[in-house]
Amino acid sequence: MAILKVIEVLSSSEVSWEDATRKAVAQAAKSLKNIRSVYVQDQSAAVKDGQISEFRVNVKISFEIE
Repeated sequence: MAILKVIEVLSSSEVSWEDATRKAVAQAAKSLKNIRSVYVQDQSAAVKDGQISEFRVNVKISFEIE
């Protein structure tokens, strides 16, 4: 039986929500081992001069505890 822990991470990107999600996982992977899944809880965007300037995600990352 595996024991998983879930952390919440906020991330942003100027490109897309997918890119923001990838950045969140990549950053978490620098200090966590055995990442199993990512769940996008919320998406939002910042707007500047009538254009989206930043895509933001709030994700939950699950990883296995050894």
